[in-house]
Amino acid sequence: MSKTAAAVLAFVCLTLFSIPMSAQLIPNGNVYAGVSYGNFTNVVNKQSYRGWEGSVEVIPFARHLHFGAVVDASGYYRSGVQQYNFLGGVRLSGTYGKWRPFVQAMGGIQRVNSGGTIYNPPAIDVGGGADYKIFFKNFSWRVQGDYIHTSYASATQNAYRASTGIVWRF
Repeated sequence: MSKTAAAVLAFVCLTLFSIPMSAQLIPNGNVYAGVSYGNFTNVVNKQSYRGWEGSVEVIPFARHLHFGAVVDASGYYRSGVQQYNFLGGVRLSGTYGKWRPFVQAMGGIQRVNSGGTIYNPPAIDVGGGADYKIFFKNFSWRVQGDYIHTSYASATQNAYRASTGIVWRF
């Protein structure tokens, strides 16, 4: 048998035998996309923004379906100001009938572009919400609220955001 044929045969065998086992390795989770409204307050100003939010949650342990790792991104816009949040952390949730409430804690970075000046302060997010299973298979509707705390130099910013949108469970 040639080396090429042996390599192809080994590849095919590994591929065929790994497919049934890989089904157990694929984690559960969900993908969320929605619209968001933010109210941001620093030392002097209180402003409201409209934008978007998206997140991906992976539930890595089949025995612990209430514990997940989440990555979240959001963008908010106002005349002359753009703000983006890139966060990651943990989410605890439970299922009660059609409802799946959750709480989460995340950390990351915020990017603010205000009139050409760019700030990148660290951000801490604490929040929660609930998913309600709708009539489509694997889809839910989410309502979520969060508190985001950032500080840059000596200024502190407190932000509140409310989001709603569609969730696809896998």
